[in-house]
Amino acid sequence: MARRAGRVIASFVVVLALGAGGYAAADVYDVVPGRYTLDPVPPTQAPFPTAPGAVEAPTVEVAVDHLDPDAPLPAVDAVTALASSLAADARMGTSVGVVVTDVLTGQVLADVDGARPRTPASTTKLLTALAATSALGAERTLTTEVVQAEPGTIVLVGHGDMMLAADAGNPDAVNGHAGLGDLARDTAAALLAVGTTQVTLHVDDTLFAGPGWNPAWHDSHIQYVAPTAALAVNVGKTRDVPYARRFDDPALEAAKTFAAALSAQGVTVSGPVRATVPAGATRIAAVESAPMREIIAYTVQESDNTIADVLGRLVAVERGVTATFTGATDAVVAEVGTFVDVTGVVLADCSGLGDGTLIPARVLTDILVLASTPGHTDLLPVVLDLPVSGWQGTLVERFVESPARGLVHAKTGSLPGVTSLAGTLLTAQGRLLAFAVVAEATPGGGQDAPRAAIDDFVTQLALQPLAAAG
Repeated sequence: MARRAGRVIASFVVVLALGAGGYAAADVYDVVPGRYTLDPVPPTQAPFPTAPGAVEAPTVEVAVDHLDPDAPLPAVDAVTALASSLAADARMGTSVGVVVTDVLTGQVLADVDGARPRTPASTTKLLTALAATSALGAERTLTTEVVQAEPGTIVLVGHGDMMLAADAGNPDAVNGHAGLGDLARDTAAALLAVGTTQVTLHVDDTLFAGPGWNPAWHDSHIQYVAPTAALAVNVGKTRDVPYARRFDDPALEAAKTFAAALSAQGVTVSGPVRATVPAGATRIAAVESAPMREIIAYTVQESDNTIADVLGRLVAVERGVTATFTGATDAVVAEVGTFVDVTGVVLADCSGLGDGTLIPARVLTDILVLASTPGHTDLLPVVLDLPVSGWQGTLVERFVESPARGLVHAKTGSLPGVTSLAGTLLTAQGRLLAFAVVAEATPGGGQDAPRAAIDDFVTQLALQPLAAAG
């Protein structure tokens, strides 16, 4: 049995750890000025983590159904005691929810106030990832196109890609996969081929409705999220640095970038100005984003607030709901609600950044169990593409010295006074568990203390012999 369990652990950990490649970065509000607080950056302290060098990932197969059903199931009393100890830890504050569930059986091993809705921070993105994966599918791409209805007038049309490159696209990238420079070159070739050397440029960004800035966001959040738009260059950043201020009007700025690129190809451009695509327009050039699975993986690995809210709007469009912020949050909750009980869920946005979002820890574990089971292999990327402990994304600097390094796939969440972590782990006995910890009233002093408490809990859950006797 021990040798068989060892093979199971090795097989599943490789799949979990390498599911979608590595996007190493920081969770906004998981790593902010002052490293884990909103305080100014100390002069001797680096604010952002440094990812390890990229490692070529081997080709692996999905191995959820390879888990050993005879692996010892942790005892409910032991897991509950561990969870209760975490909830009572002074580092966690006064409002803590903890849920642990066995993936294969669905048995709840610990539930410490897990039904109470709490502020989840960026673990909200688990709901967005599930809804987008379900509604949009893994292979969908986002088109940015140029159309023409009459000579001398062209329209740049956005379909949700806010990660356009300013010039050439990079086929190996997610952010910057499609390039406005490539689009301009193809457009110029089509125009010049018929003798058109001067155009008026319109931009149609009407795919999404309503304001781009969520009223639940603070003005200071412009460093961490862009107004939601149907197209943008580099997630709407004014500079190519991790936490640059975002443009107030990302779509119009993208159109200006396109106009400059088109002018560089010998076409005189007037505009851009906003207008909708006229009837009978014909496409003359287009570029495509990375596939949706890669976009969703990027979102959870980078904890990108902007793209999370874009995904919510795209779910709304797909489901025939007006793509406002309210339409997006309603669509995401409805999509998730087709799979799990969403009682208590209130979304202010689809990223977890804004004020007012509430999610019970139980809902987070229900999502993780659902996406980890063989009956929903189409949803498996929701778990596989989460950051890996000590290796990837917002977990790159956590669990580095822990024996649980590489055993945990989880989404982080941090806001002032809020620390959360939700994911899956493989126990030393070969049992796959889903867990969620949400603390919404942590003491002052930043994220270090509550994170250390959560990481200790997860490590003990993974490695302590908590199996039931017999």
